[in-house]
Amino acid sequence: MDPIKYFTFFMIFSISSIRGILLNRQNIPIMSYGMMGQSFASLVPTVAAAKSAIGLVIFVITFRVRGTIAIESINSIQG
Repeated sequence: MDPIKYFTFFMIFSISSIRGILLNRQNIPIMSYGMMGQSFASLVPTVAAAKSAIGLVIFVITFRVRGTIAIESINSIQG
């Protein structure tokens, strides 16, 4: 297929999409509220996984330094 045909198709598709957005402006805030909920729902498990990874790293480093993960040896760590 000719590059001109691809470009023409892309331009027609883009113009019709922009026209649809401009005609339905009042629905954009409603869609953005839904997007915020979805992004928050995907952010929560990400933060939980990061916290778990940090806890695992603390245990691994403690085991490498002390050779054990006994509670008695961890009590000696004070800030």
